[in-house]
Amino acid sequence: MALVEKRRLALTLRNEGKSYSQIKKELGISKSTLSGWLRNYPLSREQIRLLRDFNEVRIEKFRQTMMLKKQNRLDRYYKNQAKTWLPLSKRELYLAGLFLYWGEGSKSENHTISINNTDPKVVKFALEWMKRSLKIPKGKIRVFIHLYNDMNIKDEIDYWSKVLNMPKESFCKPYIKKSSKKDIDQKGFGHGTCGVRANNTIIKENILMAIKLLADNHTIIS
Repeated sequence: MALVEKRRLALTLRNEGKSYSQIKKELGISKSTLSGWLRNYPLSREQIRLLRDFNEVRIEKFRQTMMLKKQNRLDRYYKNQAKTWLPLSKRELYLAGLFLYWGEGSKSENHTISINNTDPKVVKFALEWMKRSLKIPKGKIRVFIHLYNDMNIKDEIDYWSKVLNMPKESFCKPYIKKSSKKDIDQKGFGHGTCGVRANNTIIKENILMAIKLLADNHTIIS
């Protein structure tokens, strides 16, 4: 059985109220793999109650307790990071965008500035960076999306239009991949890949030279 199919079956068994050990035994996969697949699918109280093995109930309760502790810890870290970094200065915002572009932006075309990702928050940040740091007018920015052939084009354009607060007139014709979303072990956010794009040779060249400067110099002022 392919790993993709095992993952789907694991989710089905989890929704039926099966424990980690039961799913692991049925599918023959490691607990670490199963934990990654099912970390966002805890059992309900009723499902826990229906499990016959007391040890399984105890393990599930322990897992939920540890998840709660982790979430509380992450919430505390989040608040501490907010105190440290927010609000971002203009310089910090520009640098953050440069590093994002270094990793995700288009480098090949001489005049095209573009960043694409499956994460809506990444794309939204890229859009704000282009408007606020690069001073590109909103009307000059185009949105493009890559979808699978079994996805609803209208629904996905509606989704990205709402997320980015961009008019549908700003969207290019979507690129439709021949493969189907259901045939792929989708690790993204379920709405294809979205990108924001603008054309400006001077801005693009300055971005590339700023990235080159960062790559060539690693001096840190203490």
